[in-house]
Amino acid sequence: MKNTTSYIENNKDRFLSELVELLKIPSISADSAYKADVLRTAEAVKERLEQAGCDTVEICPTAGYPIVYGEKIINKDLPTVLVYGHYDVQPADPLELWDSAPFEPVIKTTELHPEGAIFARGACDDKGQMYMHVKALEFMTSTDQLPCNVKFMIEGEEEVGSVNLSTFVKENREKLSNDVILISDTGMIAKDTPSITTGLRGLSYVEVEVTGPNRDLHSGLYGGAVANPINVLTKMIASLHDENNHITIPGFYDKVEELSQEERAEMAKAPFSLDDYKKALDIDDVYGEAGYTTNERNSIRPTLDVNGIWGGYIGEGAKTVIASKAYAKISMRLVPGQEWEEITELFKNHFESIAPKAVKVKVKPHHGGQGYVTPTDNIGYQAAAKAYTDTFGKAPIPQRGGGSIPIVALFEKELDSKIILMGFGLDSDAIHSPNEHFGVFNYLKGIETIPLFYKYFTELSK
Repeated sequence: MKNTTSYIENNKDRFLSELVELLKIPSISADSAYKADVLRTAEAVKERLEQAGCDTVEICPTAGYPIVYGEKIINKDLPTVLVYGHYDVQPADPLELWDSAPFEPVIKTTELHPEGAIFARGACDDKGQMYMHVKALEFMTSTDQLPCNVKFMIEGEEEVGSVNLSTFVKENREKLSNDVILISDTGMIAKDTPSITTGLRGLSYVEVEVTGPNRDLHSGLYGGAVANPINVLTKMIASLHDENNHITIPGFYDKVEELSQEERAEMAKAPFSLDDYKKALDIDDVYGEAGYTTNERNSIRPTLDVNGIWGGYIGEGAKTVIASKAYAKISMRLVPGQEWEEITELFKNHFESIAPKAVKVKVKPHHGGQGYVTPTDNIGYQAAAKAYTDTFGKAPIPQRGGGSIPIVALFEKELDSKIILMGFGLDSDAIHSPNEHFGVFNYLKGIETIPLFYKYFTELSK
């Protein structure tokens, strides 16, 4: 690729301002109050793909939010890269913990990002990383250096489980046919240490409801005589882990993939400072399943976490009440081998079985997805590794990721393609949290690196 760095430097301000405008739109798919904004974002993505050089771009309706599809076909005899990303974002709550408004993007310097970082909801997950691909396409088309065909599939429901994407994929196999799928919705080990995510955990997400009396009760008149749903719920949740932080649901570990000591030793070669990790999170110690390191706990082991819990009175002052109901949202990150629907059923059966007769329990499944592992001996991985090596000056390290992209396993099944996860985010980017951000260096480095993937993948495909 010629003149990549000069093109990026000459257009840097525009690349940043365009992303800022996209980040201003609160495309929160989980909250129907933002429906118009989600749809407006889809239109914006369509317009940006057209400007970047796609010959065909369309907004494809689904039963939920639409999918933006675009393509640039230069020669049907050449390989085709399918880029996947998402334009929806997580809710910004709790708003009071943001240093700046989540949908009023600001670029400011930090200790890690002296050249600046973009602070906004969606900056890294996934508008910023998705938009790297749009600008990479612009560079290749405007300089006449696109070496192969490219297709884009950008959805608006990733943050709520990609409910309708699977149907779209199954109904459009020919439209989406490709030789490799490229995704940037993951991260790197460090700003100066590139890595390629070779595995993702699966996900099972549920909501539980515990009901006691048929109405809220006076805690003086009824306290101690009837079950308090909040007390019961917290006890039930606490029982889901034993003293070694091992999950107690019967059958939960039956299909867990156990890595060999050799594989674990390879993982341990990745640079990692436990002291820096604790300092960055302002914690005195780490916490997790006995017998595993921090990096193993958040990548190759399954987890169960409460994501939200509520019930009773939480307003200012006191209200002596026993709530009629208590609720919690619980996510389970799964490893390859675990089937998310089976795990959801195991959770439901167990949680209902441990409830005392004094309460009623409902378990409502929300969404889920399978884990995924990609081999490192395919040409997609090799092309990505060569691209990173060129732009960072060092070979990337393969690593398992702790997050989930529920649709990835389905892509391989339905489209018969390998998925390459070329992420440029960092663990410190605070995705899903207040003050989410994405380094300007990382954003521009992604735009520089992605075209090289196209170049090397095309060469290796011959």
